[in-house]
Amino acid sequence: MSISEILLYLAIPISSGLVGWGTNILAIKMTFYPVEAIGIRPFVWQGIIPSKALKIANKSVDLLTGKLLKIDEQFAKIEPHRVAQEIQTDLKALSRRIINEAMEAQAPRLWEKLPDSLKQTAYERVSEELPEVVVLVLQDVKTEIKQILDLKTLTIKSLTQNKALLNEIFIRCGREEFRFIERSGIYFGTGFGIIQMFVCYFYNPWWLLPAFGLLIGYATNYLAINLIFRPLKPRYYFFGKIKVQGLFLKRQHEVADEYAGIITEEILTTRNIFDFMLRGPGSAKFAQIVRSRVVHAIDDLTGSAKPIINIWAEKELAAIKNIAVYRFLEELPLTLRASFPYAEEALNMREMLRTKMKQLTPTEFVSFLRPAFQEDEWILILVGAILGMLAGIMQFILLFL
Repeated sequence: MSISEILLYLAIPISSGLVGWGTNILAIKMTFYPVEAIGIRPFVWQGIIPSKALKIANKSVDLLTGKLLKIDEQFAKIEPHRVAQEIQTDLKALSRRIINEAMEAQAPRLWEKLPDSLKQTAYERVSEELPEVVVLVLQDVKTEIKQILDLKTLTIKSLTQNKALLNEIFIRCGREEFRFIERSGIYFGTGFGIIQMFVCYFYNPWWLLPAFGLLIGYATNYLAINLIFRPLKPRYYFFGKIKVQGLFLKRQHEVADEYAGIITEEILTTRNIFDFMLRGPGSAKFAQIVRSRVVHAIDDLTGSAKPIINIWAEKELAAIKNIAVYRFLEELPLTLRASFPYAEEALNMREMLRTKMKQLTPTEFVSFLRPAFQEDEWILILVGAILGMLAGIMQFILLFL
């Protein structure tokens, strides 16, 4: 056999390794990109995860809300009196604005003629009362937190509206596994290529290289994906000297740190949680609590100021209550921001998620990343097989024609 023939056959495992590597890289890219669909129907493609954002987000969030996070337990850690203390300065300014706007709207002449000393007394009384209103509101919210704050809805909404963020969660948490898939294409492809080389030496019909290409494209993707998640529990071979376990499972603590960071920095931030309570599907319940507490506080205040209140009509007093409730709800999101550092410290969401995720069983932990592959996994393996077959055809053309 001449040197050129030897080099020709040696090129088979090399090219097979490149085929395995290339098809695996392409399979990973097709999992995540493009984020939005491109092409002209019927030839349209969108990354598997972005195209199934709602379904995949639901599966992933089930782990978060079912196993890792109990919102009633977390919210119980927030001390209402501490929140009121943190926002006391802002509440004082808010009380003056509410009084001025309500009185100027419903009793402008009375308010204009009222001595400054009485106005100041009103300011002080309300500024003393408002922190207690906040305390009572937060205590009521704790009791009704499951009706007010639906973490599953908040998280799914965030992920479906921001598909790039959904991608980022899987990419960052599974980065080592995706690198393994890429590298394994070379290893498996080269191994199959060596077998292919010996077969070609003795028997080399035109269809052999395309057939091996199809096998390589299929097998490299299939083997790589399964090696990430299997076996679930460690298995020991050669008298306990070699430990075998799914690659993803070996990194449970590392992934827990990464996941907790992404969730608490991008989705379940203190600001997002409070904003969702005030503006999300549970906002009507929250507003009901606020209205009840604000109206009750106004009744207490007006009860001690009957000489002034008696000259108001019942209609005007009802309007003042409505203004107070409306303005309190409107200003509360901004006012509460002063308490976010304390609330974040009290909730300690990141540490809690990290700890709980590290404690998951292997089956539970695998269910976190597995949806990224399970959803239309057969498409990725089939694409790998087809691309491998096309590469095999190119191999035959380049090497033997």
